[in-house]
Amino acid sequence: MSDLAAALDVVGARWALLIVERLLKGPQRYGDLQRDLGVGTNILAVRLRELEEAGVLRRLPLKHNTRAYALTERGEALRAAIEALGLWGAVGAPDHVISPRSPGVANPDG
Repeated sequence: MSDLAAALDVVGARWALLIVERLLKGPQRYGDLQRDLGVGTNILAVRLRELEEAGVLRRLPLKHNTRAYALTERGEALRAAIEALGLWGAVGAPDHVISPRSPGVANPDG
């Protein structure tokens, strides 16, 4: 297996990199991730569990059964790759591909 294939096994699933992108801004509560990304709660729960098992993020202890997540050092190491993909998408993607929910990705139309 190539190094890229190994990386995609961890972060290649739909929503995984968008979750990591949000967590690059700091810890996030489960409900805030779900609302801001617009992802179904069942999908979000699976992706968070997968990323936690891969050592990309960790759960933070909060009161009242609230869940929050933060990146580990391994997750923080994805920053340059995510920023590069965002730039690549902003420059090379057709307008209809850029999602208004994708923070940090500039829309050429303003």
